[in-house]
Amino acid sequence: METQEPGEGTPTEATIPADAESIGDWATCAAEPGYRAAVLDLLGALAYGELSAFERLAEDAKFAPGLVDKAALARMASAEFQHYQLLNDRIAEVGADPTEVMTPFVEPLEAFHRLTAPSDWLEGLVKAYVGDAIATDFYREVAVRLDDDTRDLVLRVMAETGHAAFAVDRVRQAIEDDPRVGGRLALWGRRLMGEALSQAQRVVAERDALSNLLVGGAQVKGFDLVEVGKMFNRITEAHTRRMAALGLAS
Repeated sequence: METQEPGEGTPTEATIPADAESIGDWATCAAEPGYRAAVLDLLGALAYGELSAFERLAEDAKFAPGLVDKAALARMASAEFQHYQLLNDRIAEVGADPTEVMTPFVEPLEAFHRLTAPSDWLEGLVKAYVGDAIATDFYREVAVRLDDDTRDLVLRVMAETGHAAFAVDRVRQAIEDDPRVGGRLALWGRRLMGEALSQAQRVVAERDALSNLLVGGAQVKGFDLVEVGKMFNRITEAHTRRMAALGLAS
């Protein structure tokens, strides 16, 4: 997944706020069962997301209009699988079963993909761009609350794979060639955002440890609907700016 600053159309290096404080290393923080459960949820969601991204990019390559674009998607798919492998290995390293950790997130992600199957090349590009951007924002929200070891891994996995720059270039060119394309892709972008938020909200509501981590750290007890709502509002606002960078109304 490539990382972008909100409002920009191209990826930048994954970062966290300069004033983010360290909460300690994994060994220290994982002694608290709630924190360990939250991080395993986080890694499980991210791992299945990367595995799913690999699969979808490979599938979407069939829409590519030429060999150059097909090869570009193949490179991106390869990068996603490498990220998945890092996460899979880390989950096993801390004594958990990667399959068990990922399983709760399979159905929500598959539901999202069923509801947002692209019908052509451009819709596939916008989906890759929007999906990566939402995921990047989501993990940026939680990265400041992670132990040093997990934070480093998440930032590494969020490293650029080229989705954003590639998608923005191709989509902008398509709109320039045929302005009518913009209206259709704007509607598609809104649909993607709605479905992504719906599934993400469902996951957060169902995973207590993860929701506690998202709204203020594992020491926070109970699902805070207001704080989670604020988080998703920030993600929505960032999506609006990114769509504008694509030349699309959100």
